[in-house]
Amino acid sequence: MEATRTRVSPAIDCLVTGGTGLVGNNVIRMLVDQGRRVRTLVRERSGDRELAGVDVERTVGDVTDPEAVRQAVAGARVVIHSAAMVHVGWRRLADMRRVNVEGTRLVAEAARREGARLVHVSSVNALGLTGNATPADEEIPFGNTIECPYVVTKREAEQVVLDEVARGLDAVIVNPVFMLGPWDWKPSSGRMLMEVAAGRGLLAPPGSQHFGDSRDIAAGIVAAMGKGKPGRRYILGGHHLRFIDAWTLFAQVSGCRPPRGEAPLRVVRFAGRVGDLISGWVGREGPLNSAAASMSLLCQHYSSDRAISELGYSIRPLEESVETAWRWFIDNGYAKPSKSPTRRRAS
Repeated sequence: MEATRTRVSPAIDCLVTGGTGLVGNNVIRMLVDQGRRVRTLVRERSGDRELAGVDVERTVGDVTDPEAVRQAVAGARVVIHSAAMVHVGWRRLADMRRVNVEGTRLVAEAARREGARLVHVSSVNALGLTGNATPADEEIPFGNTIECPYVVTKREAEQVVLDEVARGLDAVIVNPVFMLGPWDWKPSSGRMLMEVAAGRGLLAPPGSQHFGDSRDIAAGIVAAMGKGKPGRRYILGGHHLRFIDAWTLFAQVSGCRPPRGEAPLRVVRFAGRVGDLISGWVGREGPLNSAAASMSLLCQHYSSDRAISELGYSIRPLEESVETAWRWFIDNGYAKPSKSPTRRRAS
């Protein structure tokens, strides 16, 4: 059945915000496959491509509109809030606060009044890091990271949810890592894979990232609907790799030349400063800036032990995630297959 714009039905199993994004789209498809009645809140002229063929009720509105949020939440037993503005840089703090913080406040308040459980999709960027190779968990004090607007507003949004928990809201917070997988329509985090595949990954930054699969993370979110403990955070992770190793895998899967090595620290920092200058000239901050460059130097390592123990969270091989994401990009016209054979990584 095609996704349709209908009047809000009296009762549904789940409302999903951010349903056209990588996380929300995977969650919606998983819930629908389970036979659940699902509604999503989408903006005007949005969702026709991302939700085509999916049996989901669509209501038009924005998470910053109180009335649209109230109508979308009405009758929902569970609200999965994954809508957010994502940009790693120094600008757009006001916009991010409006969407990430005040939008979350409206959704959380509406869920509390409706008596619905809220699963708030945050990010590991809202958590602290150990500053060394030791993985961080949900209880680590905040620190050792870059306090750019995205990080700040994701932390503030979590506090909004916890404030509503103190008022009686039944809520769980999940903290996904950087993810790859199908249904990355924008594309969002999959852009890193596409950049490497296009030959623009000659030198990798000398930091590390935690890579997860969008399907595993969606399954963790769905599990949190029933198994998550109120007021508790759950890191939904995957595999910790240095960028050089991850980009080498990306190159192997996409059939392109692997990176030549790691860029020196001073080169990464200089590139970030150049990006800041360009942003100032053009009046718009691009993906290359000093905040993003500084993030790429961090050791971003997290533990999913709590989610594995309490939610039954599972993690598939990273190579499978990369191959699935790459195939999805090819099948949907975002990329072209390489003429050279793909080399398999040794097990």
